[in-house]
Amino acid sequence: MNPYTIFSEIIAGTAEASRVHEDDTAIAFMDIRPLTTGHVLVVPKQQYRTLAELPPEVGAHLFVVGQKVAAAVRASNPRVAGVNLFLADGTVAGQEIFHVHLHVIPRMIGDGFGLRARPSSPHRSELDRLAAEIAAAL
Repeated sequence: MNPYTIFSEIIAGTAEASRVHEDDTAIAFMDIRPLTTGHVLVVPKQQYRTLAELPPEVGAHLFVVGQKVAAAVRASNPRVAGVNLFLADGTVAGQEIFHVHLHVIPRMIGDGFGLRARPSSPHRSELDRLAAEIAAAL
């Protein structure tokens, strides 16, 4: 499997991108397949395929940049009424490019974007059991 992704090419400057931000750790650029107008991707310069591989300090930095980009998106477009930050980890979660990245998705009234799953109502004993399993794995 080729370890390089289009993100690696963007970071190297060999692929085009409409850059929003860049520092020593991360780069942010416009998504070429935006879910809404102004959709930005925040990507670490070093490739990590999964969230488990991502060092905590790099993950924290992605969210700091994401927060700044979200504020800038809101300031640049008066129609933006909210922002979703989204990170897909694994194919079943919707990850298509295996280079961890944070989506900054501007939200406008009536934009048609949103989570479509219906929430469940598990019994407290089930929540307690799941919490214990997750806590034990930490």
